[in-house]
Amino acid sequence: MAQTYDVIVIGSGPGGYIAAIRAAQLGLKTAIVEREHLAGICSNWGCIPTKALLRSAEIFHYAKHPGDYGIKIEGSVTPDLKAIVARSRGIAQRMNGGVGFLMKKNKVDIIWGEAKITKPGEIVVSKTAKAIQQPQAPLPKTVLPEGTYTAKNIVIATGARPRALPGIEPDGKLIWTYFEAMKPEEMPKSLLVMGSGAIGIEFASFYRTLGVDVTVVEVMKTVMPVEDAEISALAKKQFEKQGMKIHLEAKVTKVEKGANSITAHVEMKDGKVEKITADRMISAVGVQANVENIGLEALGVKTDRGFIAIDGYGKTNVPGIYAIGDVAGPPMLAHKAEHEAVICIEKIAGLPNVHPMDRSKIPGCTYCHPQVASVGLTEAKAKEQGRDIRVGRFPFVANGKAIALGEDQGLVKTIFDKKTGELLGAHLVGAEVTELIQGFVIAMNLETTEEELMHTIFPHPTISETLKESVLDAYGRALNA
Repeated sequence: MAQTYDVIVIGSGPGGYIAAIRAAQLGLKTAIVEREHLAGICSNWGCIPTKALLRSAEIFHYAKHPGDYGIKIEGSVTPDLKAIVARSRGIAQRMNGGVGFLMKKNKVDIIWGEAKITKPGEIVVSKTAKAIQQPQAPLPKTVLPEGTYTAKNIVIATGARPRALPGIEPDGKLIWTYFEAMKPEEMPKSLLVMGSGAIGIEFASFYRTLGVDVTVVEVMKTVMPVEDAEISALAKKQFEKQGMKIHLEAKVTKVEKGANSITAHVEMKDGKVEKITADRMISAVGVQANVENIGLEALGVKTDRGFIAIDGYGKTNVPGIYAIGDVAGPPMLAHKAEHEAVICIEKIAGLPNVHPMDRSKIPGCTYCHPQVASVGLTEAKAKEQGRDIRVGRFPFVANGKAIALGEDQGLVKTIFDKKTGELLGAHLVGAEVTELIQGFVIAMNLETTEEELMHTIFPHPTISETLKESVLDAYGRALNA
C-alpha cells in the first residue's frame, strides 16, 4: 500500500523546506520530494553562493585600495579564481547539508526522485533524470525510494529556471546562465551581460570588481527596472564610475559564436545596430516556472502567464493542491517563498487568524556594489495611484559612519502619504542597505507613522541614522543636511 501523509511537499527550495518544517511543527505527518539537491536553487546556485562570490570580490576591492584606509600592502594583490569558486561551493554544500539536518530534526521524510501528481491526493515518484551535482552533501540514510505516495494535501514548490530567448539560448560554454557564471573554469577578459535585474547586475558587479571588462545591455529605460528611477540612476552612475559599460533601451537581436568568444548584435535606442564582442555572455533575462511534467494539465490546475494560479493562501483551483514560491509567480524571492510557505501550511492546519501575504510589504535586495534595497511604492507608482505624497531624501555623504567607512556614496529615499503620514515606500542605495531595509519593512508592517519614526532614537554613529534623516527631510526637518 502507498504510504500516506498529511502533507507532501514537492521541491526542497526555500519555500518547500520551510513548508515541510512548519507542517511538522504543527504535528502533520510530512514528506518532501526532491529530484536534484536539497535546499533548491537559492542555497545551491543562487542567493547564498552568489553572496560568497560577492564577498570575495569586496575583499579584493578593499585590498586593491589599502591606501584609502591608511594601510600599506607590499606586492601585488590578485584574485585566485579557483579558491573563490571553491569557497562559494563549499558554503553551498554547508547550506545543503543544513537542510538535510533540519529534515531529520523535524522528522520529515525525504523521497528522492521526480514527482508527478496522478490525482488529487496521490503522487508517483520515479527515478530522477537529474544527476546529483556538487555541492550535494551526503544524503540522509533515511531517504525513501521511488513509488506511490498519498497525502491529504500536496504543496507544489518546484521553483523556476533561467528563461532563454529564442536564438540566444545558453550553451554552457560561451553563453552562460547563473549556473556557469557561478563556477567559471577561467576568468574571461570581457563579459556581456544581457539583462540588468538582480541576477544580471550582481554578476556584472562581481566580474567587474575582479577586473573583467563588463558590458550590460538592458531593454528597459533604467538598470534594475523594478527600482525607483532615482535610485537606479544613482546606481548606474556608480557602476559606470567603476568602468562598466551600460546600454539602456537596447536589445540583443543576434549572437554569433566564435571559437572562444561571442559577437552580439545589439540594437540601440536610436535603432542602429552595434556589434559587441566578448569572451563570454551571461543571459539574465528572467526565469520561468517549473510547471512541466508534474501532472497539472491532466488535473486541470489553472496557470496564469506560465505560473500556477493561487489565492492568498496558496490554494489552486483543485482541492488539496497548493503552490508556493517561484512556481506560483512573482516576485521571485526566497523570502517571499518562505513566508508564503508558512501562510499556506498554517491555513492547511486550520490555524485561526491566518492572513494572506501583503505583497506591497515584500522587500527586494540587490547585492551589487553599491547595494540596492527597497520596499513598497516607488515615487512614480505612488503618483500613478493619485497619492498626495511627501518625499524625503538623505545622502550618505552627510552621514558620519558612512564617511568613516569610506562608503559615502549612497541615498535613502522615503515616500509618505501627505494626509495620513503612512509610509508608502522606501528606496536605498549604498553600503549595507540590504541590512538596513528591514527597519522600514517592520515600520510598514506596524503601520508606523512619520511622527513615530521621528521620535525613534537611532544609535550614533551608524549608517542607520540615514533612515531617520530621510523621514525628517520629507517633513522639512532634516538635521544633518
